[in-house]
Amino acid sequence: MTQAKYSLGIDIGGTFTDIVVYGHDDARVFSHKELTTPEEPTDGAIRGIQILLEREGISGNQVVRVVHATTLFTNALIERRGVPTGLITTEGFRDTLEMRREYKYDLYDLFLELPRPLIPREARLEARERIRVDGTVDTPLDDKSVLDAARQLVGQGIQSLAVVFLHAHANPVHERHARDLIEQAFPDLYVSISSEVSPQIREYERTSTTAANAYVRPIADQYLESLEARLKTLDIRCPLLMMLSNGGLAHVGEARKFPVQLLESGPAAGAIAAAYFSKRSHMADVLAFDMGGTTAKLAIVESNTPILAHSFEAGREKRFAAGSGLPVNIATVELIEIGAGGGSIAHLDSMKLLKVGPKSASSKPGPACYQRGGTQPTVTDANLLLGHLDPDTFAGGTMKLSTDAAQTAVRSVSDVIEMEAEQASDGVLSVVNENMAAAARVHVAERGFDAHKFALLVTGGGGPLHGCDLARRLGIGRLICPPGAGVASALGLLIAPARVDRSVTLARELDAVSVDDLEGMFRKLEADAAKVMNITLVDGGTFAYERSADIRFVGQGFELLTRLPEGPYTADTPQQIRSAFAQAYGRVFGQVPPVHHIELMNLRVAAIEQRADRPLNLEAGKQTWKQSSKERSVWIASEDAWGSAPVLAREAMQEGSSITGPAVIEDASSTLIVPVGAAATLDSAGNLIVDLPNATEQI
Repeated sequence: MTQAKYSLGIDIGGTFTDIVVYGHDDARVFSHKELTTPEEPTDGAIRGIQILLEREGISGNQVVRVVHATTLFTNALIERRGVPTGLITTEGFRDTLEMRREYKYDLYDLFLELPRPLIPREARLEARERIRVDGTVDTPLDDKSVLDAARQLVGQGIQSLAVVFLHAHANPVHERHARDLIEQAFPDLYVSISSEVSPQIREYERTSTTAANAYVRPIADQYLESLEARLKTLDIRCPLLMMLSNGGLAHVGEARKFPVQLLESGPAAGAIAAAYFSKRSHMADVLAFDMGGTTAKLAIVESNTPILAHSFEAGREKRFAAGSGLPVNIATVELIEIGAGGGSIAHLDSMKLLKVGPKSASSKPGPACYQRGGTQPTVTDANLLLGHLDPDTFAGGTMKLSTDAAQTAVRSVSDVIEMEAEQASDGVLSVVNENMAAAARVHVAERGFDAHKFALLVTGGGGPLHGCDLARRLGIGRLICPPGAGVASALGLLIAPARVDRSVTLARELDAVSVDDLEGMFRKLEADAAKVMNITLVDGGTFAYERSADIRFVGQGFELLTRLPEGPYTADTPQQIRSAFAQAYGRVFGQVPPVHHIELMNLRVAAIEQRADRPLNLEAGKQTWKQSSKERSVWIASEDAWGSAPVLAREAMQEGSSITGPAVIEDASSTLIVPVGAAATLDSAGNLIVDLPNATEQI
């Protein structure tokens, strides 16, 4: 008898680690939530894998594919917990990270706070060399200056080094030679060069991206090496694949070398899952809202495909202010992160106004109701006190919640403002929901979309809890809650196609580039991407290419990402490129000036795995969740009073069955709150569709 085969998805978040197993033969999905162990993240992951495999009777050698996503590296970047890092750059450019673009993101703020560079000035040294903008050598590289700088930095205790030379995107010869010299002299030093990490024009962004890669690279390398070793102790010896920020997959070797590509891997997995589930319900355009224990994320999914960007900012000083963070040039699912999650702490400011977040109790100590040392009131404590959560079955019954501990924590706020605990809890939810709605309005509007035209697809442990109220505030009339919503990001890991992105700077007018030269440059990028894809793909998968470019009108300062026609290119291609740019420009800015003289700044290629969508049989495995119908008291916000609501197990609902709110629908990983007047129906795809009455945007 042939042994059944399985894929394993591991998503490590700030509060919970989600584990999902997918059966290749019967398409069944099993899941488990485990508290994240921040001191040693692999501990929680391995423990969760053991529990899930033992519960379902699966042996480690039956696992033939492991896919992993984590927020560990972006947290290390934002919280400045990376390793001591140094920079060697071209003589005269030591302060590029400090000078940035000489741009004030808030023109009228006299006390403007700029993000502190990851590499302090004393760890930024220079080497004698110069490459011209056209890639020709102006000043040959002085080997001695490189080695002297490296030696001085090693003496400072530097563990990782970024090498960023002027115009290295046009000619990487000096950077590559410098890396060879440094690695030969200091074999234990991690070296990242900008011509491999971010081979694009603009010195500041290229330097910032390479510095970020160097800053987290030793952490990523050691962590992934440890994870691979510990998986083998469970007899799991298959290749380890990593989710990238662009929603694709890469083998662990690529990830260990360029961990900057993983910074948004967890949120990207959630967006992939949202695209999958929305397509099953024949809804093309959704806002993917994922709320976990530490943060909430929102991404735009258009035509069942998450929108991608090729840069983002980490660690913004002001949440909604573009330019206030550290720029990172990587391909990423375009999303906004909000400091709002189940662990977000409620507090009173100096004027005794209720605020929620951005500080979080995370998994340690966690919300007060976890009884793990936390004493401050959180969003989870508020949900528990309002009857939204069952204290005995939270997170699939893996932990019990204390209503008394939550009550004590919330009263530390409610007593000061002279309110009852349930009214203060309702206020906590209102504040956090409006915070998320405000961020969503800005994100959607800035990209030229109207939130009213989307459905809201909710995932994460908190998404179904808060989704209906968030949709109401955004003026959205329909909500989609997929099966296994609480572990959807981990599920997204198993349905995501492999993807590799490559780019090169061109910086020339379209009319000045021959069609043959343009085709040749794209072919070179495709060949480079194919090398990684051939290593990454399992079971002989196939892939196809997508071409795009950063394009601008001649004289503009910034570009617009534009999808280009497939190759090979012909004499008609330049006009097709102009038309594609005009269409993209019109959607973002509303008006399109005459498209004559345009510049192609960066050429981009994405190699994407091609395959039929994997079927999913979303059973609960041996962890049954079917309960008899019951009722419990829940707080009805619209009536400012307690009321009785039916509580249904999601598994007990049949296709086409419907329930009118107020109601609570539970499964092992999440709880959906259906408000008064709304109706929830289970469709043929297994998604719960909630139609909200009189959805009007709250201002």
